[in-house]
Amino acid sequence: MRLATVSAGGQDVCVAFLSDGRLMDVSKAAQSLSGSSAGALKAGSMLHLIEGGADALAALSGLIADAEAGKHSHAIVASNASLRAPIPTPRKNVFCVGRNYAEHIAEGNRAQKQNIGVTEHPVFFTKPPTSIVPPDGHVLIFPTVSESTDYEVELAVIIGSAGRNIPKASAMDHVFGYTILNDITARDVQRRHGGQYFKGKGFDGSCPLGPWIETADAIPDPHALSIGLKVNGEQRQDGNTADMIFDIPTLISSLSEGMTLEPGDIIATGTPSGVGYAMEPPRFLKDGDTVVCEIQGIGTLSNNVRAI
Repeated sequence: MRLATVSAGGQDVCVAFLSDGRLMDVSKAAQSLSGSSAGALKAGSMLHLIEGGADALAALSGLIADAEAGKHSHAIVASNASLRAPIPTPRKNVFCVGRNYAEHIAEGNRAQKQNIGVTEHPVFFTKPPTSIVPPDGHVLIFPTVSESTDYEVELAVIIGSAGRNIPKASAMDHVFGYTILNDITARDVQRRHGGQYFKGKGFDGSCPLGPWIETADAIPDPHALSIGLKVNGEQRQDGNTADMIFDIPTLISSLSEGMTLEPGDIIATGTPSGVGYAMEPPRFLKDGDTVVCEIQGIGTLSNNVRAI
């Protein structure tokens, strides 16, 4: 199923898409429910829904079926409700993976005149909750701080159930769903802080997320999705998630070693080649640009760039 967070009446509301594109307010539709999953649905937030687990999803599926049959008309959200990030304020930093596509590693090596190659283990870093940007929201660039703001389209995995030291064989059982993430990066800031990732990737407005979450059952194979990005209509990135070096089970298993992953945690899985800093000459984002990310089976995430 397709789930989103929208702004309705000045509040963030968790909604489910119906087959005709209408949006159903999950909390309003669930008011008559009782039982263990009712609280997760009535709470009205994506995080509470995720925490409700399989029982909450099963109950929501029933509510959607009822709405398709003409019930819950009071729960239909106005068609002009604006999309928020699916999880507007994550409880933790967003977990990200660097250097997970071979062609992206190769272009980076050429641009930086180095030869790091493929690492033995995944490279992890994080982006703070203050970096989150909704669909159609502004990617922020700070000309007095950075002159090299770049883009990276990524498939983001949403964790559904908690776990530590998760085996690869059961890692996919911990996945709630998938969305799109744009890992906006200040390349010059990243390099001047010793090459570590966090500062250059943690600016306000550097993590567009959305437009919604497709639950895991709606994406049969997340390792076979076309993934791309356009700037002002020009195709810059054009890849496939099949080219990940470390697949999703490996990422979940590795990240969870000695560290508990929790419902609602977000893992961005890396980007294919075509980033701006590796072009000749480099081409970075500028004020007024429109950046559109697209992943097969999920949709598009569009944002405008604003200098402040």
